[in-house]
Amino acid sequence: MIEHLTKETFLDKVFNYEQHQEWKFEGELPCLIDFYADWCQPCKMVAPILEELSKEYEGKINIYKINTEDQQELAGAFGIRSIPSLLFVPMAGQPQMAMGALPKNSFKEAIDSILLGSQN
Repeated sequence: MIEHLTKETFLDKVFNYEQHQEWKFEGELPCLIDFYADWCQPCKMVAPILEELSKEYEGKINIYKINTEDQQELAGAFGIRSIPSLLFVPMAGQPQMAMGALPKNSFKEAIDSILLGSQN
């Protein structure tokens, strides 16, 4: 199940940038965050892929969506200039950003290598 994040839920579940200068992941599972907008055509192409992945990786990763129109402060905090922008957030280490609509196999490769490492 994909969850839509607001600033408040982001601070709680991903990164509290108001309290920490250095990156500190707050989540219980690695996550993938889709920065999108309703009017964005490539974002609409990615949405069903992310739905499928949320079922395939249930219990292993969380998939979140952030509407850049509603959550402009979050988009600004991450320097989002183009959408879709996808943030891969592992349990340890720095998050990695990918730009643009990726095919499903590219998402799976990134999830397996960046988020799950050698878990699979």
